[in-house]
Amino acid sequence: MNVDPVRQRRQKVAHLAAIARRAGWSFFGLAVVAFAGGLVVGLTGLVVVIVVASLALGSALLLPAIIVGFGVTAAERDDRGA
Repeated sequence: MNVDPVRQRRQKVAHLAAIARRAGWSFFGLAVVAFAGGLVVGLTGLVVVIVVASLALGSALLLPAIIVGFGVTAAERDDRGA
């Protein structure tokens, strides 16, 4: 059986995008938990830094991962249609 190197590379990129999406959403979850905890305990400087850093990291991971994921899906759909 021949393995298409393009599909193999696409599968690897899709896997990395899925990991980045999970990590991005995890950082957003951490930001929500830290913010809620900060409201209960008190919004200290550390809590604010954790929330802002988590939102920044989550956004930095999630945006490209979503775009790459849509690209891989579109390429797979195009391959099946052609």
